[in-house]
Amino acid sequence: MVVVTGGAGFIGSVFVWKLNKEGEDRILIVDSFLDTNSHSKWRNLVGLEFYDVVDKNNFFDIAQSIKVDVIFHFGAKTSTTEKNFGLVLKENYEFSKKLFLFALSRNIRFVYASSAATYGLGEKGFDDDEDMLPELTPLNPYAFSKHLFDLWLWRNNYFNYALGLKFFNVFGPNEYHKGEMRSFVAKAYEQILNYGKVRLFKSYVPEIPDGEQKRDFIYVFDVVDIVFYLFDKGKTGIFNVGTGKAHSFNSVVEFTFSALGLEPKIEYFDMPESIKKQYQNFTQANVRKLEEAGYDVSKIQNIKEKIQDYVKNYLSAGIKTVGEVLGMKNLKKNF
Repeated sequence: MVVVTGGAGFIGSVFVWKLNKEGEDRILIVDSFLDTNSHSKWRNLVGLEFYDVVDKNNFFDIAQSIKVDVIFHFGAKTSTTEKNFGLVLKENYEFSKKLFLFALSRNIRFVYASSAATYGLGEKGFDDDEDMLPELTPLNPYAFSKHLFDLWLWRNNYFNYALGLKFFNVFGPNEYHKGEMRSFVAKAYEQILNYGKVRLFKSYVPEIPDGEQKRDFIYVFDVVDIVFYLFDKGKTGIFNVGTGKAHSFNSVVEFTFSALGLEPKIEYFDMPESIKKQYQNFTQANVRKLEEAGYDVSKIQNIKEKIQDYVKNYLSAGIKTVGEVLGMKNLKKNF
C-alpha cells in the first residue's frame, strides 16, 4: 500500500495522479478534512483512483491492520502567514516525527516535503547539502517548523532512511482550495480577468528594479515527475525541487498576459513595512544534486511554456483539477 498524506491537497493530489499514470492505485489518501479551510479539497480527488480515504487523526489506528510499503508525506500546515507557532509545530514537526518513527520501525520507505522557505533570505545560498542545515535561518513559523524536522533527521543520522524534498514556488492545477496561498500565476490570471492588470510590489532595494524580484517557479507536473524519479531511483537525503533558473515577477506576468493574447499591464505599489524584513528578493534552487542523480533539468526550465499550458489548458478552460481531465478522457472512451 502507498500512503500519501496531504493526498487531497495541491501537490499530494497531483502526485496521486502521477502514481495512477504509473499504474499504481493501491493508494491510501490521508488528509485533514475537519479543518474549515479544507471544505473544497475533496474536489482534487474526483477522477483519481485510490484504495481509501482517511482523516489524518485516524491514520495510525488504521495503519496497524494494513501493509504499508511507502509513505509520501506531503501533508502540512502550509500558510506562511500563520502566527500560531504551537499549531504549526504540532502539525509540521511533531506529527512528522511520529510518522517517520512509525515508518522506520516497520522498514517503510519515507518521502517527505520540506520547503525552500527554510532557506530564509538565502544569505547562505540555496544549496541542498544536509550539512548546511544548521546554518539556515527561516523567517516565519511555517518555515521554522519545516526546518526543525530537517534538523531532527540530520542530528539523528536518519537521512539514510528518508528522502526530503525542498519545493520552490510551485504552480498548477489543484491549488485552488489554497486561498491566499495559491501560486502567483493563479493570482495574476485572476487579476487580469478581473481588472485587466496585475499589481506588483515596488522594490525597496535600489539595485533591483520594480518587479524584478525573482523566484524559482516550477510547474506542479514537473514537481511530481521529480519526486517519482528520485523515489524510483531509491534516493535518500535532501533534494531541491526547483528548475535552477529564477524568473522575475515581471516576466511571469508577461508570460501570463501572453498566454491570453494580451499586452502586459503592470501597476507597482509600495510593499508593506511589515513584510520587508522577511521578503525574499531572490530564490533559485541549486539543482546540482538533482542533475547528478541523472534528472534532465533542462526539460523543466521553459517556464513561459509551462505557464501557457496552465493558463490555456486549465485556467482559461475552466478545468481546476487533473481529475477533471481524466474524467473527460474516460467519458470520451465510453462514448
